[in-house]
Amino acid sequence: MRRSRRLAAALALSVAGTGTVMGLGLVPQAAAVTPPVAFTADALPTWQPNGVVWALAEAGGQVFAGGTFSAVRPPAGGGGSEQPAVNFAAFDAATGAPTSCKLSFTVGSGTATVRALTLSPDRKTLYAGGYFGAVNGTPVSSLAAVDVATCTVKPGFRPAFAATVRALAVTGDTVYAGGDFLTVAGRQRQRFAAVDAADGALRPFTANADEPGRAVELTPDGSKVILGGDFFTVNGTGTHALAVVDATSGALTRSYPGFIETNSAVKDIATDATGFYTANEGTGGGVFDGRIALDLDDFGQRWRDTCLGATQAVLPYQSVLYSASHAHDCSSVGEFPDGRRYHLLAQPTSGTGKLGWAPDTNDGIGEGIGPRVMAVGSKAGVQYMWVGGEFTTVNGAAQQSLTRFASTGDTGAPTVPVASAVSFKPGEAQVRWRTSLDLDDSALTYKVYRNGAATPIATVVADSLFFRRPQASSTDTTVEPGRSYTYRVTATDAAGNASASSGTASVTVPTSVDAYPDAVRADGAEQYWRYDESALPFVADSSAGGNQSGVHLNGPALRQSPGAVSGASTAIGFNGSDTQVYADRRQTVGNSYTIETWFKTNTTRGGKLVGFGNNQTRGSSQYDKHIYMTDDGRLVYGVYTGATRTITTGTAYNDNKWHHVVATQGPGGMTLYVDGAQKGTLDVTAHENFSGYWHAGGDSLGGWPDRPTSEYWAGRLDETAVYPSVLGAAQVQHHYALASAPADSVVRVTAAEDTYANAGAPGTNYGTSGSLAVRGTSFYASYLRFDLPAAPAGTVLKSAALGVKTSTMSGAGTTDTVSVVPVTGAWTEGGTTYADRPGLGSPALGTFAGIPDGSAVHTTGLNTATVAQALGGSYALALSSTGTDALWLWSSEAQAGEGTPQLTLTFGAP
Repeated sequence: MRRSRRLAAALALSVAGTGTVMGLGLVPQAAAVTPPVAFTADALPTWQPNGVVWALAEAGGQVFAGGTFSAVRPPAGGGGSEQPAVNFAAFDAATGAPTSCKLSFTVGSGTATVRALTLSPDRKTLYAGGYFGAVNGTPVSSLAAVDVATCTVKPGFRPAFAATVRALAVTGDTVYAGGDFLTVAGRQRQRFAAVDAADGALRPFTANADEPGRAVELTPDGSKVILGGDFFTVNGTGTHALAVVDATSGALTRSYPGFIETNSAVKDIATDATGFYTANEGTGGGVFDGRIALDLDDFGQRWRDTCLGATQAVLPYQSVLYSASHAHDCSSVGEFPDGRRYHLLAQPTSGTGKLGWAPDTNDGIGEGIGPRVMAVGSKAGVQYMWVGGEFTTVNGAAQQSLTRFASTGDTGAPTVPVASAVSFKPGEAQVRWRTSLDLDDSALTYKVYRNGAATPIATVVADSLFFRRPQASSTDTTVEPGRSYTYRVTATDAAGNASASSGTASVTVPTSVDAYPDAVRADGAEQYWRYDESALPFVADSSAGGNQSGVHLNGPALRQSPGAVSGASTAIGFNGSDTQVYADRRQTVGNSYTIETWFKTNTTRGGKLVGFGNNQTRGSSQYDKHIYMTDDGRLVYGVYTGATRTITTGTAYNDNKWHHVVATQGPGGMTLYVDGAQKGTLDVTAHENFSGYWHAGGDSLGGWPDRPTSEYWAGRLDETAVYPSVLGAAQVQHHYALASAPADSVVRVTAAEDTYANAGAPGTNYGTSGSLAVRGTSFYASYLRFDLPAAPAGTVLKSAALGVKTSTMSGAGTTDTVSVVPVTGAWTEGGTTYADRPGLGSPALGTFAGIPDGSAVHTTGLNTATVAQALGGSYALALSSTGTDALWLWSSEAQAGEGTPQLTLTFGAP
């Protein structure tokens, strides 16, 4: 099923940087995609057949499509009406609309189909193979030659193929064919043959195969023909699915016995200047479904991509190998595990690692394979990647069997980052986000904005792929203790397409070190899930620098309170049937490690708390280094060394109370701790060595002793951490004790009443206004009332801060100092005017030393002792100034106020 091209074109396609491809014109650098990817992932409007497209070819800005269909219709929302197109259609490469070239491929009995298209080296003749008996009424036999200029069949080209032709390649004087046929022109030619390019006369070339041929390609020098298919012998010699033969005689020059699995076939072959590439499909277990690169000097293997997923087509272009498949498991090459299907991929011609290009289709109709053929067309200096097959959607939108992507005009913005923020000690806040998905850009630029300001405080470049979206982070070291901050993050691709801002991530900086998380980080956790997220699906990693984030699966319950440790941190709840968290990044586990988590449950069905497995969204087939609970509430810690090796507690812990469990393995063997006490050891230093992902809340447990009824955990987890070292007994005990140590608590109080007074309108009340104003001359003053809570038992007020947000009006900021002062007289939101405004006291409780223009949140610390005296009651503040530059703020009535004005009160131990 190969669209062969002239030898010079095949050579040119592989020469990076030359800028020239025969028949394609000048090849400019692809605009705004991450190199070396040459095409955007934005599908262009394209007319679509009502069946399956099996073959594509391009000449002079026109793309030819062959297949099994009877009509073409406009794309959704496009103009025009359905047109007859019997197994063949021609399209403008740039517009995707049909051209005037109309050919009907028919047969007297059975179903006609076009399975292969290729151009002569001078691009004046289009050769079409398949199963048909006539083209526009002219008798032919499964192989026809068409004059491109006139779109007419060449009657002098009359080969006689007795069965389906599935693949074609052509030189200046010879057409090579592969397929199901056993004879050509009445003479034996089994599955492969060659005919004269002018009249179709049979050539002496003989390469008889015992099973169908599906791919034919020429080496760039024209001396060899590379054959692919289902076969096990060529000319009587054993060679399965792949062979190299002499271009004149068909004699076998390189065989591949045992090279490709017996239940796999080669569906497509493509060449460039340095090698050739195979697309492989298998059936049953132990198949080879991926791609192979082979060198031209010795026809030996360069690399092998063992992804599973029925590869149908390969196309090398500017040092990138594009492929069509339904890849669903690339774990064997260190990429995504068995799961959802990806139908269009790109990788460098030098290796197996996937690049950041992943537009997608569905499986579609027919066999449900998805895309089956790829070709590049060119017009007006723009290149277009055309893809055909049996799909019915492209990038989630309805589109059947045919689509295309351009080398310019990237318009797709990255997905919105999912952000969170955390602070464990004074002077430092960490902003974390799940990296975004962009289907044609893997390197994205992220901008971090604080308190709604228009200027970012940090810019971070991070990589992500369609199957790997790791955490990125930035640490803000300009924050002040006791103050609250908000952060938002945007993602921008190389074309300047920007995502919307992430949701607001809020954090209050503590006035003292948060003891428990600080100890976990200090002891070297490389993955630390605290489960404080308020939105799916991102689970932030709070370790010092691991960025080993997780993903929620099936919506576990977020922000379960109280958590396991003192303070504001929350826990996560799992339903015991299908919810869990899995790590986003594939990794390996060394000889030494520690697993730590807190748990709370009353389940009688058991389940896995934490473990390591080789899959993400599906049950793992390899799994060990895990902690699970039996039905009667006992804990089991186990590893696999060829046999299961476990430590089991004698005590049940399903008492609906928080418990702390730690499991370690290293040179000293295995140790299990519960609530700070050692519960068992085992002299085992090995575990199963594989690449995989950490899971919390569930994964496979088949074959393990005391296997619980449920593999999924029903209960809560908190503070899950993994370390690349063994925690000692003293460290474990210290962590357990710190969980109950006093921690700061934060209370945010939004103004219960707010208004302002205006000297220019002395009798007007502004209690319902969405704005507040401050100025010395002429006078504006804003009044705020807060209902303050009492200090929690055993704590005192450690800090107080006032947050306000400037409005979006031009010049809302001020260059003047704004003071926060106590209010000395009585007032109400609905009754205060300039004429009866309350008095202002002194000294100032805090100040804003000027506030810049632009809608953003600004905070100032307040006198803690003064505010502490007002706890448990109503407290009024005013904003005043002595200058002439007005400050405009959002009031609590404004929808854009985001809860401001607001007091942030931090309570802690005396």
